[in-house]
Amino acid sequence: MSLPGDAAKGRLAIIAGSGFLPSHVAEAAREAGENPFVIALKDEADRSWEGFDHAVIGVGDLAALSRVLERNGIDRVVMSGGVRRRPEWREVRPTLRTLMKLPATVRTLLAGGDDAVLRMVISLIEQDGRRVVGAQEIAPDLLASVGPLGVVGLTADDHKDVARAADAADALGRLDVGQGAVSVGGRIVALEGVEGTDSMLERVAHLRAGGRISTRRRGVLVKLCKPQQDIRADLPSIGVSTVTNAHAAGLAGVAVEAGRALILDRNAVIKAADEAGIFVCGLDRGLPSWGLRA
Repeated sequence: MSLPGDAAKGRLAIIAGSGFLPSHVAEAAREAGENPFVIALKDEADRSWEGFDHAVIGVGDLAALSRVLERNGIDRVVMSGGVRRRPEWREVRPTLRTLMKLPATVRTLLAGGDDAVLRMVISLIEQDGRRVVGAQEIAPDLLASVGPLGVVGLTADDHKDVARAADAADALGRLDVGQGAVSVGGRIVALEGVEGTDSMLERVAHLRAGGRISTRRRGVLVKLCKPQQDIRADLPSIGVSTVTNAHAAGLAGVAVEAGRALILDRNAVIKAADEAGIFVCGLDRGLPSWGLRA
């Protein structure tokens, strides 16, 4: 926990859910000379925060969040990591300022799409004069760049699958459902929902093993930022587990949106992809053919 003398105006807070992203952001902030305060979400955060000032609060406990931010002199907040479970309405603890908005807040938390929920949470944090910043502002080295990252390139069939999956992921994002899609032989075989990318890839592997997906065609995974998404939260991300699961599903590679997707532990991802013989590349939404040569 923080000490009384540590609370200083202008301090950065990291709201940490599950996965490796919060750790990457915290380390990048520390390397930049920050003394970040970590707010670990109860039953979601799965990393040890020893060595960092930190507190643990429930996902729906807005009152506790407000107290922690005020007590530690926080003026900037990064939202990072996964949240598997929406809070029950009984778990929502409003502040006095949010009490009048409670019905709308609960409706959004329980039934809104991910983008709607994140926008609502951002507005609640910023109503006290604080600023929500993206993980990429603290750790810009995590952003994907255009083109292949490793030694494996794309075939003509891969290009077709990338274009097909990118169109599907874009449409899915507009519905505020998910960020990823898998195309095999020009056929969309999986769309990402609340289960997340790794579980979707496990489903693809199961479908392929059961003969529901061609074993002759490899296919690709594409993850895109939702077109309407506030890029300060929940950017698409991939890590070593994404590469491992894509390989297990028989895919030829993984493509993400350059500048609006995160690659966690880039060197390890490239090494894993090269060893598996699959590609990892960044796509440019503003260029023809997503910035890839046909």
